[in-house]
Amino acid sequence: MKIASYNIHKCRGADGRVRPDRIVSVIGEMSADLIALQEVDGRFGRRGGLLDPAAIRRETGMHLLVQSDAPDRHGWHGNALLVRGEPKSYRRARLKLPGFEPRGAIVAELDLGEGEFRVIAAHFGLLRRSRMDQALALLAAFRDLPPMNTILLGDLNEWRRRRRSALEILEPTFGPAPTVLSFPSRRPVLPLDCIFGWPTGLIGQIAAHDTPLARRASDHLPLTARAHLGAETPLLQEAA
Repeated sequence: MKIASYNIHKCRGADGRVRPDRIVSVIGEMSADLIALQEVDGRFGRRGGLLDPAAIRRETGMHLLVQSDAPDRHGWHGNALLVRGEPKSYRRARLKLPGFEPRGAIVAELDLGEGEFRVIAAHFGLLRRSRMDQALALLAAFRDLPPMNTILLGDLNEWRRRRRSALEILEPTFGPAPTVLSFPSRRPVLPLDCIFGWPTGLIGQIAAHDTPLARRASDHLPLTARAHLGAETPLLQEAA
């Protein structure tokens, strides 16, 4: 299963233009089965959703799983999920994350036809202390849940690796943080976007989706990976 994380920057491209159509085209380029999106709603006013779910379905075959209870919004603190087709099963929860800025995460358990798995999608804050607290909160939430193949992904806003990195909190459980450069999109120098998996071996082939359109459509490049759900049962038994 191909998965991705994409901070769409409220559809504002590297050229400063707000073009939701370019975001939809990048989504189509990736041909993913599941995408975690960040910054899907406007920041001011009614803060409505910026993407057209009908256009996404028509042009990419993907379905927007709206996370907000507000009629015009799509995300939970800007986080939403896209899946290919209608899931066979779907349950969701939402987490408020600690920190100076309002932040949140989605916890979804779903089956896209290859067995049930869990997604935790998040957008961490800009301050290191907030990112530390947010990583601790996500890890605590994960440990309170029943064992299940879990994908943790999003814009975690952490450029450090190893010393002083908030991601060190996650690595004993989810493995080493990827070092794929994704920001800024025109000339990436920072690995702000991450995809992790539990148990070990669940996630592979992590890469930036680097195309001319992706470099223009947002200030982040999408990150893609492969989730190997077929080995679910023995891996979980081994981890237990």
